[in-house]
Amino acid sequence: MNIQWFPGHMAKTRRMLAENLKLIDVVIELLDARIPRSSQNPEIDKLTKNKPRVIALNKSDLADPRKTERWVEYFNQNGIDTVCINALTGEGIPALVVQLKKMMEPKLRKVAEKGRIQRPIRTMIVGIPNVGKSALINKIAGKAAAATGDRPGVTRNKQWVRINPEIQLLDTPGILWPKFDDPKTGLYLAFTGAIRDEILDITTLASNLLELLAKMYPTELKNRYKFDTLEGKAGHVLLEEAGRKRGCLVSGGEVDYYRISNIILDEFRGAKIGRITLETPDERSENDGQKNDTGRNKAEG
Repeated sequence: MNIQWFPGHMAKTRRMLAENLKLIDVVIELLDARIPRSSQNPEIDKLTKNKPRVIALNKSDLADPRKTERWVEYFNQNGIDTVCINALTGEGIPALVVQLKKMMEPKLRKVAEKGRIQRPIRTMIVGIPNVGKSALINKIAGKAAAATGDRPGVTRNKQWVRINPEIQLLDTPGILWPKFDDPKTGLYLAFTGAIRDEILDITTLASNLLELLAKMYPTELKNRYKFDTLEGKAGHVLLEEAGRKRGCLVSGGEVDYYRISNIILDEFRGAKIGRITLETPDERSENDGQKNDTGRNKAEG
């Protein structure tokens, strides 16, 4: 599947980020814990101009905990403090707030030493569509401060959200990048719902997902769909078997591929197949050369 998607408001958002970055103290980079590499914008350093940054691995409750630990270690080793969160339940968010304050301590101390009144820490949340930015803002603020939805790209305009006397958040629309140099990136974003299902061949997408899970999480896949065996079976064959076992049939006993495809994608995204992570830090990606070289993120005085 050749997935290319760059809506016009994405280009507008890039310009808006550049315009407002001078107001920001710390950037919160929100990644999907199931696909940390694919959900990280390769232009993040260019977009944020190396502002102090903390990574929040969202949807960690849906991800493989063993692989999540490896990702946290990887980002920490590369100089970026990382916190695992669940933006819907609030798990991990207190630790994120503590980390923001910790990163700003040197700057706030200098302000106090000069006798100035401390203003709130200004932070910007950046991330691809449907990664959970609005849910995170609402959970921190304790109210419906930002538009939320289960469709990618719900937030379209910037808005400041006063969290408390110490922190202000700038919400921004999600950003995808102009093209995916690694085909896997587009697929993984589609699997997790960052790209609208309406623009994709959902049957092909579900077949690709089954084929991948048969290699990475065979036990979980067999248990969920009662497959007798996975060995040597292509994704479209597994899709047909799953449809028959689930009773997704139309007249004449044919499989309703659209229905079973939606079921499989929904169950993957809801962790009903299992807690699954599709990427590990040690895997090499075709677009790794374009990924940012992470450096120490320290608040400047």
